[in-house]
Amino acid sequence: MQTIRSFIAIPISPAVQKGMSLMVKRLAGERDGIKWVPSESLHLTLKFLGEVDNREVPRVCEVVRQCCDGIEPFTLRFSGVGAFPQTSKPRVVYAGVMEGGEPLVAIVSGLEKELATLRFKPEPRDYIPHLTLGRTRGGSRRGSPELQERLERNANQALGQMDVDRVQLVASFLDKAGPTYQVMDTIDLVG
Repeated sequence: MQTIRSFIAIPISPAVQKGMSLMVKRLAGERDGIKWVPSESLHLTLKFLGEVDNREVPRVCEVVRQCCDGIEPFTLRFSGVGAFPQTSKPRVVYAGVMEGGEPLVAIVSGLEKELATLRFKPEPRDYIPHLTLGRTRGGSRRGSPELQERLERNANQALGQMDVDRVQLVASFLDKAGPTYQVMDTIDLVG
């Protein structure tokens, strides 16, 4: 048995990647305690699966197709930045989704329900549509006070929009330089 570290995501358009890169430059500081996601690696995660038995990948692909059936292409509009669990204790820095959240929630709800039948652990928290820009580094559990100020200053900044017409099942390979990704399947949204 071989396992593949996998997740289900929506790829980010080059224009939005560029906008997010500019925002990260506005947010990042020398000692902010955050490992920022390179713009070319940005993706909107719908469900992190963890280690998937390679023999299960076709079944997972079928579940993703089933959960996307009937979902028409839609527009995502990003605006503002924030942090989980909160701006005063940032562990994950994100760009907010201001338009297009409803189809994301519908897809994720279906994925959670259907993947549970394949023994994938359901997320304990409700899904909040967002695009992760960075996470606290290793031992650090919170970003700097300066980062908190920069987050508050950019809380309502418009960050661009993109059309969503596909969902992907992605393999993630970890190494010292960071993760690299390989698309295992693409599911087109056709409605």
